Amino acid sequence: MIIDFHTHAFPEKIVARAMESLIHKGGALVPFTDGTPQGLLQAMDRSGVDRAVVLNIATNVKQTHSVNDFVAGLDDRLIGFGSVYPGDVSYALEELERIHQLGLKGIKLHPEYQQFFVDDPKMAPIYQKAAELGLITVFHAGEDVGYDLPVHCTPQRLAHALEMAENWTVVAAHMGGYLLWHDVERYLLGKDLYIDTSLAHSRLPAPQAKRMIRAHGADRVLLGSDCPWGFAKYEIDYIKSLGLEQQEQEQILGGNAARLLGL
Repeated sequence: MIIDFHTHAFPEKIVARAMESLIHKGGALVPFTDGTPQGLLQAMDRSGVDRAVVLNIATNVKQTHSVNDFVAGLDDRLIGFGSVYPGDVSYALEELERIHQLGLKGIKLHPEYQQFFVDDPKMAPIYQKAAELGLITVFHAGEDVGYDLPVHCTPQRLAHALEMAENWTVVAAHMGGYLLWHDVERYLLGKDLYIDTSLAHSRLPAPQAKRMIRAHGADRVLLGSDCPWGFAKYEIDYIKSLGLEQQEQEQILGGNAARLLGL
């Protein structure tokens, strides 16, 4: 089974506006789908992907409820992760309980979109609550093409954040820190977290990617595409080009995700 652990899709009523905004903010990004769940399913079929995790982000309190209701009602092949807005900690803690009751398996936090530093002490109650509820926490990690400095989730800051909760399952997207991969090697590899491969293709030099996977352990690396901003087939082919052992490839392409998601 091939599982893409990092994708996005938007509700029909906002998809056109959301895609237009993200394309513009990202400097004329070129999407691979129209941003709808159906478009994501079609991209999965073209790539040979069986299941995908859909990560949505609450960028304010008002939209939090609808974001989580949307991902809870997706197609069976799509595994929705919820989100909370860290600007209101008490509401975020309440919504984490509701996310758990909806049967969602995790949440996505984006320190750039949501404007918080990943190791800010105010985040500790949110992290610990997610851990207590068994919710996987996926972070956008590293730079974001739509935002200027400072980077809110650097590898060093994320390493500090890992100490803020116990028994907490964390996934750092973009190989642990987009465009900050030397710092990932310095501060994150070998720590108790997963990394996903999203946007590594054509950006992260292949020898460094192989070195990072071996240093961290292939059993803690997840396939990710960042669809619609990436295409899973490219990431799959990238992983297959690295010269890893067959077992390592199988772990990354789906085995680790299946175990993590309880599939």
